[in-house]
Amino acid sequence: MTARLKTPLTELVGIEHPIVQTGMGWVAGPGLVAATANAGGLGILASATMTFEELEVAIAKTKSQTDKPFGVNIRADGFDAAERCELMIREGVKVASFALAPKKELIARLKDNGVVVVPSIGAARHAVKVASWGADAVIVQGGEGGGHTGPVATTLLLPSVLDAVDIPVIAGGGFFDGRGLAAALSYGAAGVAMGTRFLLTQESSVPDSVKQEYLTRGLQDTIVSTKVDGMPHRVLNTELVQKLENSGRARGFAAAASNALKFKGMTGMKWTTLVKDGLAMHKHKDLTWSQVIMAANTPMLLKAGLVEGNTHAGVLASGQVAGIIDDLPTVQELIDRIIAEAITRIDALGAYRVTDAEATA
Repeated sequence: MTARLKTPLTELVGIEHPIVQTGMGWVAGPGLVAATANAGGLGILASATMTFEELEVAIAKTKSQTDKPFGVNIRADGFDAAERCELMIREGVKVASFALAPKKELIARLKDNGVVVVPSIGAARHAVKVASWGADAVIVQGGEGGGHTGPVATTLLLPSVLDAVDIPVIAGGGFFDGRGLAAALSYGAAGVAMGTRFLLTQESSVPDSVKQEYLTRGLQDTIVSTKVDGMPHRVLNTELVQKLENSGRARGFAAAASNALKFKGMTGMKWTTLVKDGLAMHKHKDLTWSQVIMAANTPMLLKAGLVEGNTHAGVLASGQVAGIIDDLPTVQELIDRIIAEAITRIDALGAYRVTDAEATA
């Protein structure tokens, strides 16, 4: 039997290990989520790139592959966020994960029906806000993390959040092994959240050729770009990203408009829905209109790279840890290894403590 660590996260959610697989768009599907749940961690389905009907199917597929707790990540500002939350309630999904702070009423509705609410936040003040609204825990991602990220490193952001709230804090950004889990627990975190590390597993649906592209990269091979969608976005530094970095605003807007049409066709969204989403992003995310227009790039550029395997036409979201990862284990192997390493490191720390007898010798 694999050794275990009990933390406020494992107690809150009812999982064996304090490890969270994040809701990566186009990557975190039923196969990966179920594998994580079966290995004792918390897998989170990514629904931002799914229609409502696709989410229904994904939840059913996940439930058919595991009877363990799992979560669903949704856009709190999405036009159908409330409807998706009702679906989670009906289907008995254990955790609702949010990329932005959900409304107080939505948090209350979920909690009243036994769903654990875990928003992702990027600053201590955001953690204080969602905690006051009733959030059960938060995921805090430092600047090392992939996708949308902030400028503050995990080593500083994590303690600032831990000092600000008394709910469980899950650390994200820069984690990939047991040493990192032990370090996060030493800070006072209740567990770690990992995206890139789970992307690079056997159960990840990302094409093998793309996984190999990640494995060849070094620690300096990611870049935080604002040319992908107008917001800071950590991705692998590819030829396409360099072209985007060197492109003018007009070219970026033209590409965004084209991708908005593709995304509309793929999801079946109505024009009115796209407009509502744009207005919500402008208001709730405090984005400029140019950033709202650029945001249309994100789903299609990520799909091209992470689903279609076209690294020349798509972007590859990545944390800096891609530069230190060198294998593709199964999810079970990965989680077992992380827990074993973490316990070894935690036990080894005791050797540094000086006993009273040693101190007086």
